Amino acid sequence: MNTDLGTVFVALGLASALIAVGNQLYGLMTKRTELLSRVRIPVFVMLIASIGQVFVMERALITRDFTVAYVAQNGSTRTPPLFNIATLWSALEGSILLWVLILVGYLALVVLRFRNRLTDPLVAWAIAVMSIVCVFFFVLLIGPAFPFGEFNPWPGFDGPGPNPLLQNHILMAFHPPILYLGYVGMTVPFSFAIAALVTGRFGEGWLLQTRKWTLVAWGCLSLGIILGAWWSYEILGWGGYWAWDPVENASFLPWLTCTAFLHSVMIQEKKGMLRVWNLSLLCATFSLTILGTFITRSGVLESVHSFTESGIGPLLLGFFLAIVVVSVGLIGWRGESLRSPGSISSPLSRTGAFLLNNLLFACFAFIVFLGTVFPLIVEALNGDRISVGNPYFVKMSTPIGFALLFMMAVAPALSWGKTQAEVILKRLTPSVVCASIAMLLGVVVGSRGFVPTLALGFGGFAAGSAFRQILLVSRAGKFRGILGRTGGGMVVHLGVVILAVALASSSSFIRQAEFKFEQVGDQATLGNHEFRFEGIEYVELKEKNKIIANVYIDDELFQPSINQFPFGDRSIGTPTTRSTWKDDVQLALLAIPDESEQGNTVIRVTIQPMVWWIWFGGGLMSLGTIFTLFSRKKSRHEDLDSAESEKTKEVETHDSI
Repeated sequence: MNTDLGTVFVALGLASALIAVGNQLYGLMTKRTELLSRVRIPVFVMLIASIGQVFVMERALITRDFTVAYVAQNGSTRTPPLFNIATLWSALEGSILLWVLILVGYLALVVLRFRNRLTDPLVAWAIAVMSIVCVFFFVLLIGPAFPFGEFNPWPGFDGPGPNPLLQNHILMAFHPPILYLGYVGMTVPFSFAIAALVTGRFGEGWLLQTRKWTLVAWGCLSLGIILGAWWSYEILGWGGYWAWDPVENASFLPWLTCTAFLHSVMIQEKKGMLRVWNLSLLCATFSLTILGTFITRSGVLESVHSFTESGIGPLLLGFFLAIVVVSVGLIGWRGESLRSPGSISSPLSRTGAFLLNNLLFACFAFIVFLGTVFPLIVEALNGDRISVGNPYFVKMSTPIGFALLFMMAVAPALSWGKTQAEVILKRLTPSVVCASIAMLLGVVVGSRGFVPTLALGFGGFAAGSAFRQILLVSRAGKFRGILGRTGGGMVVHLGVVILAVALASSSSFIRQAEFKFEQVGDQATLGNHEFRFEGIEYVELKEKNKIIANVYIDDELFQPSINQFPFGDRSIGTPTTRSTWKDDVQLALLAIPDESEQGNTVIRVTIQPMVWWIWFGGGLMSLGTIFTLFSRKKSRHEDLDSAESEKTKEVETHDSI
């Protein structure tokens, strides 16, 4: 029953998506505006279909219906309820189901938001583009990623369950959906960018109308990346949270280009400049989400030749190339119309600072992109398998990171017009003081080395500037002054500063050692922390067996373990972490004595300062993103069909103080 019902919903979704595309294109070509307003119907049906197919799959997982091939391959009667629900996004087919649900949800919200403007060509084209994207993903579902295939289980059959790494921590129930909300959310601004190119409507009105959609997607992507790093830190037991591997980079690349867009779009709103650049950034961001999906879901990470064995690999790569070709073609076609009416009045202005900021983000993205795809290109060309490791990314990205921190401090102190040097010095004086204090305090508490000390200095410099801006915007409306783009943006900056300093400190001062304990009561010391071994215990659970080491850290009990999953004799280590604002102490159980009690219990101890502040900084970024969604005043660009927006007055709150 579940296979049949799920198939019906997938077919219904594809049919309604095709109808939505046909309705929009026919209505636009024939200028029958009454058809454009009827797009609500196929979109509503598409939403029902996407909800229905996810509901059917979750029902099959919860009831352990092994007649569904996806459940037989990834479900199990031993999987705990929460992770059983999360099994939906633990493999390819289920993750595409989740992607489609979120994508259609965004489309439905766009139709609802612009329900009174569905006949506007710009909105109509945007809905058409989103519907085309929906068609592509429904084709994946009905083709190579079909999730409702049949399976004939024998009596007593039980599936393997999801990958043990995906059922070892509660974050796996939240990290992928939030990351997808960011990934898929980039479709909305991309669709409006394509619509602006098709219609030739390059006024800044459409940017303001889609700003919040971009901010929501960026905020979810940021939170998803942080949660992924946290999951890696809590589960993998290697003492790290970011390894610059292709899966991590696949989500970081669109984050970089979207962050650049959120800065440069303010120049377009103020000056009417950078239209080509901003449209290119939006198209690049969406393209990179598809490329990231290709990298992580096509099998190309195992080998560049393996993705051709999967139907989804060539389709994703082809869709990515189609997006690039269409985007570049449209921008080239509209080249003359996209010329900016504005200009930079002075390099010593916020406009000039944002231009440099965008250049740095572009360089950062290129470095990450090159390090990610270069091994794949080499293997495709000559068959050699190489890897680009952590040293490349660290050496290449560290100078850019420092430069971005510097620009975070300088840019808010500049006016949109030319700023006098003495005015800049006056505004940056508090930031310089903060930088000096931060470096001095760092040295006092034990900071050593050029990179971490410099990170503290640049971090204090940027934090001082952000605090100054928050103070200025708060004078007018107290707490309400923080709400809005300026105040919320500065809260985000504070979060980034805290995160950057914590990253530099934790990676620079990491201490790690492996201790062998022979008997109960053995002790060890590392970094002013004492460890006492109190033996091994065995716990049998329905879904797994746990081998637990009892270890006291400074007289507080912690229990790193090894989890043994019955299917396939898979063993997964689960570290335990004592986290404080000062430092984290993580224990990972690496080996235990054999059945004859021969050998030692081996435990790896990792001590890192300021790891807690990484998660705090990420949370502050999310809070700041929420603040930016509040509008402090009504925009004068209410109409989407404004050909040219009136330039706003170049008066900032701090310029009059």
